[in-house]
Amino acid sequence: MQANPVWFITGCSTGFGREIARAALARGGRVVATARDAGRVADLAEEGGERALALALDVTDAAQVRAAVEQAIERFGRVDVLVNNAGYGYQSSVEEGVEKEIRAQFDANVFGLFALTRAVLPHMRAQGGGHVINISSVAGLVGFPGSGYYAASKHAVEGWSDSLAAEGEPLGIKVTCVEPGPFRTDWAGRSLHQTPVMIDAYQQTAGARLSLTSGYSGKQPGDPRRAAEAIVAITEEPRPPRHLPLGRFAYETLTKRLRDRVEEIERRRDAALGADFLEG
Repeated sequence: MQANPVWFITGCSTGFGREIARAALARGGRVVATARDAGRVADLAEEGGERALALALDVTDAAQVRAAVEQAIERFGRVDVLVNNAGYGYQSSVEEGVEKEIRAQFDANVFGLFALTRAVLPHMRAQGGGHVINISSVAGLVGFPGSGYYAASKHAVEGWSDSLAAEGEPLGIKVTCVEPGPFRTDWAGRSLHQTPVMIDAYQQTAGARLSLTSGYSGKQPGDPRRAAEAIVAITEEPRPPRHLPLGRFAYETLTKRLRDRVEEIERRRDAALGADFLEG
């Protein structure tokens, strides 16, 4: 990574986006801080002075995506690190999911992320490299009751990121998915959308999860500032990780799930190998 890299960060009004912007500025980076309301990131521009640019950006608006990237390039001439952080959580049982809510979730968490990355990639190719950091979730690798559609959006980002990493590696473009557990951001507070569980059969699964989530806002163990420091630090590594779980819950949940999955696949080894055509 070059000295004083240019960061383009979405969703900077609160939480991870805001803390990543501050951490990047503290290390000498130049930062394009975006939010749907530019006024909510004006203070970041003041903190950074000439090294910061505050922009209005709704990632679901194609015209705003194009304009924001153009303004970033006009100001700084390049984008070294793209942090796709904008998005939110939606919870319901799978059966009770509301079509409008599901599609809005995917527009923000998936299609908006795809569109912004497509807009930045030509500049990364031209400059000979860059780093795309996608703020995923433990739910990007594990589905929990009550979070089926949120998990689906993050699983989509994880799979897409595998392909982007394979395509970007020969071009010097690195890709990292960050998988946080519970952190003290607005995810479980004002940003969370929920469809109440009304079907009795799901009260002990999805219903319990919705109640737990809405009840622990502000009490989560994860510290967004420490997470931001860890995220900024990996951009300074010559071989940054493809995955970065953050928080004890994320580490313990993901390592157990992956071990369990490998064991399950190994138990079905004969069935897997036996599905091929027989030779000769």
